[in-house]
Amino acid sequence: MAITATKGQTGLTGNSAVAYAMKQINPDVCAAYPITPSTQVVEDFSSYVADGAVTTELVTVESEHSAMSACIGAAAAGARVMTATSSQGLALMWEMLYIASGMRLPIVLCNVNRALSAPINIHCDHSDSMGARDSGWVQLYAETVQEAYDNMFMAVRIAEHQKVLLPIMTCLDGFITSHAIENISLLEDQEVRQFIGEYRPATSLLDTDHPVTMGAMTLPEVYMEFKHQQSEAMKRAKDAALEVMADFGKRFGREYGLFETYRLEDAETAIVILNSAAGTTKVAIDELRKQGKKVGLLRPRLFRPFPWREMADALKGKKAVAVLDRADSMNAFGGPVFNEVRSALYDLDNRPKMINRIYGLGGRDYKVKDAISVFDELAKIAETGKIETLVKYITL
Repeated sequence: MAITATKGQTGLTGNSAVAYAMKQINPDVCAAYPITPSTQVVEDFSSYVADGAVTTELVTVESEHSAMSACIGAAAAGARVMTATSSQGLALMWEMLYIASGMRLPIVLCNVNRALSAPINIHCDHSDSMGARDSGWVQLYAETVQEAYDNMFMAVRIAEHQKVLLPIMTCLDGFITSHAIENISLLEDQEVRQFIGEYRPATSLLDTDHPVTMGAMTLPEVYMEFKHQQSEAMKRAKDAALEVMADFGKRFGREYGLFETYRLEDAETAIVILNSAAGTTKVAIDELRKQGKKVGLLRPRLFRPFPWREMADALKGKKAVAVLDRADSMNAFGGPVFNEVRSALYDLDNRPKMINRIYGLGGRDYKVKDAISVFDELAKIAETGKIETLVKYITL
């Protein structure tokens, strides 16, 4: 059964919080096919549909490819559309992810991060959403259940922003965040409606007075122009995200940015890391700070578009930085977050020494001692100016 929640502090799992946010948003269409560990999102939301708590048309389909296909059709017809998936489900949507973004459809997808097969694994890493990082979808990442809940509302506004009109995926760690119960503060339904507003699609296939063509064949003479427009929209998504986050903070008192920093301002060394593992790293930082060590953290929230200028500014002046990836690009040169952060810092006059550590694949535990070990490596690099190993796996 779907949860019954009230305004104020309520204990919810990440999945239930996302489903409750979807209930409050009340999308026109939700097409979905359940997959671990995102199944509970669809289960809870289907209960809201069955109970008449929402007016959403829930489309149950035979696969995740069909789910995204149905989302695309509904969005092209002018509907506000949402769905959820994980891992192989996102991979099965692959073809349709590019179509959704190329057709500029502001679909909202909650991706509960899970390792991609093979071998089969149902636990957390970021190989699914990182594999989709170049598909033209805006990407938001959450550390906590509260942030996963709040991101759903901001995602709607960012995707539907008239200067953006791109699909968006919100990402939270499978089992770690999706199944953990945390106390969170819920919004009132009326507050949500006022924040997200009524959806007014730019075009609709059902508007016969203003016909449009979608998904047509484009030859070399015009294809690049379409891609250029899409690319420019992704660039504009950064400012749109800042605008939406600022409005959210003003209304509800919970402040979000392009990324979060923790004790970073005076830090000499820092770790860059996504999602729930940031919390573990913060504990390590607090322990090391008690020992007088100047260490800090940067946790990206908006990964697409990548806020490279702002990130470079936040990390400039550090002696050494470790980027921890919960996915491997299989390029023999580090993980996806590392490659982008290192590139962002390339033009700094006094850029920090940088290393990449790949951790936690397939749900492998990342502990406080692991974070401390990375900081110990960084301290040695800061002292000697030498990097012994640029990229390596930890938590093996």
